[in-house]
Amino acid sequence: MKSLTKHLWFTTKTRRAFINITRDVEELVHKSGIQEGLCLVNAMHITASVFINDDESGLHDDFEKWLEGLAPQEPISRYKHNVGEDNGDAHLKRTIMGREVVVAITDGKLDCGPWEQIFYGEFDGKRKKRVLVKILGE
Repeated sequence: MKSLTKHLWFTTKTRRAFINITRDVEELVHKSGIQEGLCLVNAMHITASVFINDDESGLHDDFEKWLEGLAPQEPISRYKHNVGEDNGDAHLKRTIMGREVVVAITDGKLDCGPWEQIFYGEFDGKRKKRVLVKILGE
């Protein structure tokens, strides 16, 4: 079995962002040379997420509104976690959106469904964070 492990690094200019990382992951799958296997894409910070969905701006706006409704950023006093930080909401948003995705590799390519794209979700940005990409197979 072959494997490839790489990290993608992100520093967003805003507190929250959704970044399409599908092409970055596809390039790593190609670089790995693996034809049949699995690709794990994992947010390596507790206030960031990796998820799969459609790359449509209206949906991203809906996510933003929905997440803010479930875990509003303010007032920060509502969160017990906010001791020396103001990111209690970001931890909850990450839990809702998920930590990682696993995508099959078939014939050397990500085997995604129609419209499926891989996203990095940032909920407490403006600092450097990483995403692990681990590709396993033959």
